[in-house]
Amino acid sequence: MSEQNPKQIAEFWRQARAGLVGAPETVPEAWAFGATPAHADGLLALVLDGTKTGTASSLWDYEALGDPLPSAGEYSIILDAAKQPRAVIETTDVQIVPFDDVTETHARSEGEGDLSLAAWREIHERYWRLHSENPRGFASDMPVVCERFRLVYRAPAA
Repeated sequence: MSEQNPKQIAEFWRQARAGLVGAPETVPEAWAFGATPAHADGLLALVLDGTKTGTASSLWDYEALGDPLPSAGEYSIILDAAKQPRAVIETTDVQIVPFDDVTETHARSEGEGDLSLAAWREIHERYWRLHSENPRGFASDMPVVCERFRLVYRAPAA
């Protein structure tokens, strides 16, 4: 994937902020879903079509990277596989629960597979076994950061 362009991201945020009452001037974090270009574009498409309103991350990965946890009211710029800004989401809720306690409602909010909890578990176990940022990888009782969000801005059609 190509490198992020800070000026392009700042301009994207300036445009998005014009329609977001009370949004801060500080440019939020820009990131792509998943670990591969296919993940980034596929999951972004689910956000843009309204199917995906939730995501899950390993608390262990946050700790390994030293990244702050998401919090309600926070904005994120979502990038595509080419690291182009395509959307802004606002986090509406964050819960940390063991993997085995993730709910069917949350699984459905992620918009993946057949939207079932069983599919969510299979997809996420495989993801954390292959792409985890920490040496522990996956465990059935691992803490999962379950984030809910809403799409608040999308890039204008080209």
